[in-house]
Amino acid sequence: MNLRKLAAALTVPALGLALTACGGGDEAGKSPSGAKLVKADTLTICTHLPYKPFEFNEGGEVVGFDIDVLKIAADAEKLETEVVNIGWETIVSGEALNSGKCDVAAGAMTINEERQKVMDFSEPYFEATQALLTKKGAGYAALDDLGGKTIAVQEATTGADYVKENAPKDTKIITLEDSALMMQAVKSGKADAGVNDNGLLYDFVKDNSDMEITGEFQTGEAYGFSVKKGGNDKLVDVINKAVNDKTAYDKVFKKWFGEAAAQ
Repeated sequence: MNLRKLAAALTVPALGLALTACGGGDEAGKSPSGAKLVKADTLTICTHLPYKPFEFNEGGEVVGFDIDVLKIAADAEKLETEVVNIGWETIVSGEALNSGKCDVAAGAMTINEERQKVMDFSEPYFEATQALLTKKGAGYAALDDLGGKTIAVQEATTGADYVKENAPKDTKIITLEDSALMMQAVKSGKADAGVNDNGLLYDFVKDNSDMEITGEFQTGEAYGFSVKKGGNDKLVDVINKAVNDKTAYDKVFKKWFGEAAAQ
């Protein structure tokens, strides 16, 4: 497929719709194409909130780009969707899938070798880079500018790994549980800067005029949806068809990012 990527300028996204529910259990059914399901007639999705605009709570419902892409797959199989909010470490370790909490995991999740050992991934559906978030006018344009300063990261993310590997040795790194806490640490002055995925941070800056993105790091990352390791090849096929459905995918991309997907 042609991997879609996000341009720097974002517009206000429209709200999507997804159903919310609690976790699943043992295999309880199959989709029309034979994909295994933990709940009959339902595609159960594990994610970790918030990660706007990919997944977040709006008016008591979980909405976002990732949810809508998976709804393309669910609609093709005539399935309902339910979303389970669960710890990020539980997702990236594969535990959420192995324990039957859900059929598929989503969360703007970078495909990497470590995660591929414990989960099977769909084809890449989104290209991302890491970005540097600071207070407007702070003057930090790169990690090298942050020697002796404090950088906030989100635990168990590729952004956290990048900072640990590339920041000056005297940089203080604070690791926070979720993206909202990470971004608020920068906004409040608890941290001088923060690093996370560019799509997340551009959305935050759009709604916070005192913040800015001062740099991006081309890390060659791509997002994928994951399923239980070795346990659901047919579901992987269903999801791959959805992310390669150009008409449906581009409609969802434009809904959330205000522009057509770059090819």
